[in-house]
Amino acid sequence: MAPLSFAGRSFAPSIGFTLLALLACAVFIRLGLWQYHKGLARQAQWTRFAQGTDQLVELGTRPPGDLPLFQRVSLAGTFDGAHQFLLDNRSYHGRAGYEVLTPLTRSSAETLIVDRGWVPFSGSRARLPDVSLASEASMTLNGRLAELPSGGLESGRAPPQAEGPWPRVTSYPRLGELALALGRPLDERILLLDPQSPLGYVRDWQPPGISPLRHFAYAIQWWCFAALALFIWARLSLRPKGAA
Repeated sequence: MAPLSFAGRSFAPSIGFTLLALLACAVFIRLGLWQYHKGLARQAQWTRFAQGTDQLVELGTRPPGDLPLFQRVSLAGTFDGAHQFLLDNRSYHGRAGYEVLTPLTRSSAETLIVDRGWVPFSGSRARLPDVSLASEASMTLNGRLAELPSGGLESGRAPPQAEGPWPRVTSYPRLGELALALGRPLDERILLLDPQSPLGYVRDWQPPGISPLRHFAYAIQWWCFAALALFIWARLSLRPKGAA
């Protein structure tokens, strides 16, 4: 089949270049779909986060896993102020700091980790913020069920030390690692303490992860790369008539 000709040029793409362009397009389209579906999943997660405040549910002795993620609950228990964790690498309005994770002992139920909020970095790793609790009496708390933050990269993780003074600093730990340091089993969920509840710090809770719109923007970006690959393939496949 003769090459297409127009405007003094012929369209004669090579087989190798065409296959390379198609491969690049397939990869870019696949990456765009991946980001698009991540955006849909994040949008559903953010919707659940917004809907979690619609109703306050009495948790009782039920496992938190029986309720939807981000559901707002009320529960009773006793804080274990002697064994707390400081979740490192947590910022608020651009300031470095920690989130305070305190075990809550519940009657006839597994211990639940309560995130009491953010405290600023003291300026020295050798001088940790004072997060002590004056009272360890039983109390009723309100908050929303959540999961421990995930760092995404294994290199950003730092489990708490097995021994040493409390509170213990940790970065993106797994619940099993916290349970090992405490020497007792923990529930699979944590509780984000309500801003109105006592004994907390800065609690400006936001939906987890980046915005769904950013994922959608990344998807469009990858699809634009696919279109650009096709444009470059077509442009470079145009040759002057008579060229080898």
